[in-house]
Amino acid sequence: MTVRLAMWSGPRNISTAMMRAWENRRDTVVVDEPFYACYLAATGIEHPMGEAVIASQSTDWAEVAAQLSMDPVESAVFYQKHMTHHMLPGLELGWTERLQHCFLVRDPFEVVNSYRQKRGGVTTDDIGLNRQLSLYEEISAITGQSIPVIDAREVLINPRQVLGNLCRRLGIDFYDDMLSWAPGRRDSDGIWAPHWYSAVEQSTGFAAYQPRDISLSAEEGKVAEASMDAYERLLALGRKTI
Repeated sequence: MTVRLAMWSGPRNISTAMMRAWENRRDTVVVDEPFYACYLAATGIEHPMGEAVIASQSTDWAEVAAQLSMDPVESAVFYQKHMTHHMLPGLELGWTERLQHCFLVRDPFEVVNSYRQKRGGVTTDDIGLNRQLSLYEEISAITGQSIPVIDAREVLINPRQVLGNLCRRLGIDFYDDMLSWAPGRRDSDGIWAPHWYSAVEQSTGFAAYQPRDISLSAEEGKVAEASMDAYERLLALGRKTI
């Protein structure tokens, strides 16, 4: 029986490196941000390569949800990289009951500092932590699962321990293959990879954690501060599942 794992993250986290780790397993297939086109089509928000993204994926939320939760998969693990801000409030989430879930979080000051280097402006909706918290609560209620929350900093400090613990939670084997991979682009990468994935394309594993020198404008600092409560609450909820 296939383990369908939905990893819920915000942008400018280690979500793509995490996808690399799972794709490097011998028993896993991955999908990269399957609701991205749905999100762009529904909101009209302008993103880099937005038209190409919309052309590359289905914009029908129900169709995508059915593919993720019910379509046959010829692998032991089906890893799904999701961005929480792609799931707009009010969307039907009953399909999530058929999946296992994990939430990947990162300090919002680090997120904003990274995001602004790739895009001119940044809002609390862009970085997705507040939506991440509401999704955690909604999916927990639907599935009845005690959903783990992992912090990017802890992954970078000790990826073997964090990924090993997560695999045990999921009832699957941990493989050392998850700790390193060949550099370069993957066929599974979203069409948006040329704009966003330059760093991970050069990587061969999780980079060691390094504290960042963060210097935000007043407005950027407000965005980070407005997301801090959600970040801390998610960490606390995750600790309760251990």
